[in-house]
Amino acid sequence: MTDQTEIPFAVVTGASSGIGYELARQFAEHGFDLLVTSESQRIDDAAQRLRTLGAQVEAVQANLATYEGVEQLYERIRAMRRPVDAIAINAGVGVGGPFVENDLAAELNLIALNVTSVVHLSKLVVKDMAARNEGRILFTASIAAEGPAPFEAVYGASKAFVLSFAEALRNELEDTNIVVTALQPGATETNFFHRAGMENTKVGAGKKSDPADVAREGFEALMAGKDHVVSAMLKEKTMFVAGQVTPETMKAEQHRKLSEPGSANA
Repeated sequence: MTDQTEIPFAVVTGASSGIGYELARQFAEHGFDLLVTSESQRIDDAAQRLRTLGAQVEAVQANLATYEGVEQLYERIRAMRRPVDAIAINAGVGVGGPFVENDLAAELNLIALNVTSVVHLSKLVVKDMAARNEGRILFTASIAAEGPAPFEAVYGASKAFVLSFAEALRNELEDTNIVVTALQPGATETNFFHRAGMENTKVGAGKKSDPADVAREGFEALMAGKDHVVSAMLKEKTMFVAGQVTPETMKAEQHRKLSEPGSANA
């Protein structure tokens, strides 16, 4: 029997479905044991499916949009008594629609999950990695981080924070053996657009990337030690490259055409 300490251990947040589940599957298929978490009760079913890949998988149902939820997850990590070789900080949520009409509570919850919990969990886990001088961290940002995101104003800003945070942290840790990588998906075939109320938008109704492909590219970039990876359809990648020299006002207008309510029928 293989000594458990010889098997790498990964933590994946937002792992009940979508990109998070597929990231967990990538880790499992590459010999990692797992601790997976989600607010959804579906995390137990996800963990059971992952166990069929041969990994030891623990599941934690926790609301990371709360301080207590992050602490609950970290307590479970500590209880495993295994160093975290890799963590995919992936949990996130979107809110679509006009800022003046959107529910404030929903947008503050978005900030709590997409921003506050990212800092909170990173603070705890990175300190442990720094003490060992070893580890890998994958942050799920978005191509929406590259410019203003009308009708996803708070979501886009939250992902810009994640990208900036990941890149700054990578620079701070450049003289260590800790790898920091940002994953920037484009529109992906997950439950995101339904939960965000964006099914009647051009982007919500349009063709999207397969979350399995996005996760694979993110995992490979993390293992290769890359700064970031853009995992998106060719059209989105072309817009991403062009966006490096496009004025912010023009990028905002381009995003508006994709995210404005009713644009699916335009």
